[in-house]
Amino acid sequence: MNTVALSGAARNNTGTKSAAQLRRAKRVPCVLYGGGNTVHFSVEEAALRKVVFTADVNSIELDIDGNKTLAMVHQKQFHPVGDNVIHVDFMELKEDREARVRLAVRLVGQAPGVREGGKLNQTMRKVTVKGLPARIPAHLDVDVSGLKLNQTIHVSDLKLDGLTVLENETDVVATLKMPKKVEEAATAAAAPGAAPAAGTPAAGAKPAADAKAAEAKPAAKK
Repeated sequence: MNTVALSGAARNNTGTKSAAQLRRAKRVPCVLYGGGNTVHFSVEEAALRKVVFTADVNSIELDIDGNKTLAMVHQKQFHPVGDNVIHVDFMELKEDREARVRLAVRLVGQAPGVREGGKLNQTMRKVTVKGLPARIPAHLDVDVSGLKLNQTIHVSDLKLDGLTVLENETDVVATLKMPKKVEEAATAAAAPGAAPAAGTPAAGAKPAADAKAAEAKPAAKK
């Protein structure tokens, strides 16, 4: 994980009125869990954006009135009609204690199946893992450079050194298939007895010109 420094100030009052006053002052009420005591503090809203508006998992060096603690974002709340952060919960990290996190999944590389006309679909955007903080990456890169047409990457195929995956091993992360319309068109073209293309006479049918000529020929005299 990347480490981000963040400074905060301890809160003496924790009621709704105090939280509203902090938000008016462009500060966000926060809580730190996981240590000996629960710590209530506040952080400048602008400073929080670098750890809240990101898909990456970061370890955060919290400095609360001079007391430093390594933590990570556990939960975050936003204003219901905007993107302003109104509350953040942090969880203290211990070097010898496993943490549970949700890592963003990123597909990297060029899949050969795409060059064959296939479409690459990512069905899993995040994966939950557990491990020691030193083993947890900011995000999870999944290499698709070997993925061919009609192949699938499952959770069981992920390479996670020192981490335990807390997902079903059969869950699909990404798949590469031919687009449905292209596949249907190819199937229809290959089917026996397929309808002729527009403007092409069916086998054994008399050309339209001959039919018109026969209609125009006068009846034989008796």
